[in-house]
Amino acid sequence: MKAAIEREESRACTIYPEREQARAKLILYHGSNVRIDQIDLVKCNPYKDFGQAFYLTTDPAQAMQVALARVDIFGGEPVVNAYTFDERLLTDGTLLYKHFEDYTDEWGDFVYQHRDETHVPPYMHSFDVVYGPIVNDRVGLQIRNYRMGHIDKQEYLRRLHYMKGITFQYAFCTARAIETLMPYASK
Repeated sequence: MKAAIEREESRACTIYPEREQARAKLILYHGSNVRIDQIDLVKCNPYKDFGQAFYLTTDPAQAMQVALARVDIFGGEPVVNAYTFDERLLTDGTLLYKHFEDYTDEWGDFVYQHRDETHVPPYMHSFDVVYGPIVNDRVGLQIRNYRMGHIDKQEYLRRLHYMKGITFQYAFCTARAIETLMPYASK
């Protein structure tokens, strides 16, 4: 039965290649206090979880939470900017991609390197796109505690867990990656 289903799915993709293409398109959201017509990496904070990047999520509610937080800090109106992205570009060699599936030691080290504001200039990596868990909002305090030896690595990682459960983010880190994002207009 399973083999028959796989053959049928394969046949559907052959006959209807637009189905395969549609499945590869992600809608990604960015919460802000302004509409973003042109993404400018220079305006992005260099000391974020995965470095200076344009951060997006697949969850529009998460993007709205970010937008509301930006409004609280900077004023304006909450805006959820939406983009489409062909996720096949992450695996076909077009973009250099780093993927963190969970709160691992490697992920914690990567976040530490990028969030450590004592590192001037900011730490840079070579990835076009980085995907991984969102960090607890109190990350600065945890990095200071870890750097000063007040907590060990396991406690540092535990404290970085996002309070609302594991939620993932995409960081588009290069102009080449940004060029692959297309504005999305809902129908």
